[in-house]
Amino acid sequence: MHELCVRDLSLQLPNGKWLVQNLSFNVEPGQVLALMGPSGSGKSSLLSWLTGTIDPRLCASGEVWLGSTELTCLPTEKRRLGLMLQQDYLFPHMSVGDNLRFGLRGGSREERDQRISRKLEEASLAGMENRDPATLSGGQRARVSLLRTLLSDPCALLLDEPFSGLDATLREQIRQFTWQSARELPVVLVTHDEADIPARADILDLGNTP
Repeated sequence: MHELCVRDLSLQLPNGKWLVQNLSFNVEPGQVLALMGPSGSGKSSLLSWLTGTIDPRLCASGEVWLGSTELTCLPTEKRRLGLMLQQDYLFPHMSVGDNLRFGLRGGSREERDQRISRKLEEASLAGMENRDPATLSGGQRARVSLLRTLLSDPCALLLDEPFSGLDATLREQIRQFTWQSARELPVVLVTHDEADIPARADILDLGNTP
């Protein structure tokens, strides 16, 4: 596993307003960095910059590294950063198994299917390979979405308000499942809710950055 490192990141809106200036941080494997701050402070823009999908109207400078590999100029699909959003974006025309198969690489079809079955069992979703995503509960959809992200073998995990659409009971269950599943990865979490932040996390308040 590799450390995720951001060096001297600056993000500026087209109107000249700075979202962040000269921001640097490191996130080690197993560490969670929680990004907080008011709406418009640049939290989601920072994640978009990390993944290479930032709005081209924003002026961005800085470097992002994963271990000894610089990701700054790599296309999104080669950065190996897993992203989970508030909406799960499961493909409605695919079964649960096909959703999880999407992005899996290597091995035979049988080996990929076995891996999917093991992950579903770990998530208390055993036997749901052929289920229509529309028949899943909110908590089940959240777990399938996280599994799909993890099955792509990311080297770091980026979470943008991933728990906010769940009721209180499900929210706590999915939090625990997420932190257990991502325990060996560097994780960057965007949230407005301090209850989403695990005890081991560091907090970076973008609303208070210079």
